[in-house]
Amino acid sequence: MVEKELVILGIETSCDDTGAALVRGGREILANVVQSQVAVHQRFGGVVPEVASRKHIENIGPVVEECMKKSGLNYQDVDVIAVTNRPGLIGALLVGVSFAKGLAYALDKPLLAINHLEGHIYANFLEHEGIEFPLVCLIVSGGHTSLVYMRTHGDMEVMGQTRDDAAGEAFDKIARFLNLGYPGGPAIEKAAQQGSEGVYHLPRAYLGKDEFEFSFSGLKTATMNLWTKLKKSGQELNVNHLAAEFQAAVVEVLVEKTVAAARSRGVRTVLLAGGVAANRLLRERLSNRCQETSLNLFYPPIALCTDNAAMIASCAAYRLELDKPAALTLNAYPGL
Repeated sequence: MVEKELVILGIETSCDDTGAALVRGGREILANVVQSQVAVHQRFGGVVPEVASRKHIENIGPVVEECMKKSGLNYQDVDVIAVTNRPGLIGALLVGVSFAKGLAYALDKPLLAINHLEGHIYANFLEHEGIEFPLVCLIVSGGHTSLVYMRTHGDMEVMGQTRDDAAGEAFDKIARFLNLGYPGGPAIEKAAQQGSEGVYHLPRAYLGKDEFEFSFSGLKTATMNLWTKLKKSGQELNVNHLAAEFQAAVVEVLVEKTVAAARSRGVRTVLLAGGVAANRLLRERLSNRCQETSLNLFYPPIALCTDNAAMIASCAAYRLELDKPAALTLNAYPGL
C-alpha cells in the first residue's frame, strides 16, 4: 500500500530527454518537467549518444530546479529520490544516476534505482484507477518492444521481446530512408494519414512457434528493397502509401501478439506503454481488438507515453516496500 502523502522526486535520463518530476502517493503529479533534445539530434537523423550525454549534463540541474519551483515544495519535503539506472545509453544514464546520488547524499534521503521499462508501465497507474491484476502489458518504444505478464506490483515476467530492431527503431530507420524526418514515429504517422495501406504489400513477421517474440528488421529490409525496386523499374512512387503500409504492418503484429498473450494467460486487463503507444493507429486497432475479445485496455495520455520522470517516481512508490534503498555506489547499466 502506497502512503498517500509520500513524495518522490523522480529523475530520468536514459536516452535524450532530461526529466524530473515530483509525485505524491504514487499517483498525484505535483510537477513534471521534460527537456527534449529532439532539435539537437534532428540533423543527425537519430540520437547521438555522446551529444545526448553532454546535453544531460547541461540540463539536469536546471530541470530539477524548475520541477521544485513548479511544485511549490522545497527539497526537505521530498521523502525519496528515484532514478532510472537501466537500460539506456550508458553516458546518459550516468548523468542522472550521479546527480541523484549527490542529491540523496546532500539531503540524507533514501535512493531507489528504477528500471526504465518498468517505469513506462506505471505511466498507466498515474492516469487510471482500478487497474486489475493479473495483466499483460505491451511496452513499445524506440529501444524496446516487449510483452510483460504482471501478476502484481513487482512480480513480472517477460513473455517475449524483439530479437532485433524495436518497433520505434524501425520507424526511425524507415523515416530516415524515405527522407520523412526525425523522430520517425510521428513522421511516418503523418505521412500515413495522407496515404492508404494495401497499395503496396509488406510482410508481417509472426515467427511461428515463438509467438510472443518480435522481429522488425525483416520488415525494414523488405520496405527498403521494395522502394529501391520500384525506383529502378521507373514505376510511380508514393511515399505516403508506403508509410501507411509500413505502419499497418508494424501495428498488426503488435496488436495480434498482445491479444494472443492476454488470452494465453487468461487475463482481462491489457496495458499499452512506451513512446510508440502515442501512435493513433496502434491505439485504435488495439482498442478495437480488445473490445472484440472482452479485454479492458488502458493506455497513458500522450504526454506520459514518451520518456518522463513522473512514471519513474510512480514506479518507485510501488517498489518502496519491495526494494531496499540503493547504496551510494549505485551504478548504471545499459542492458536489461
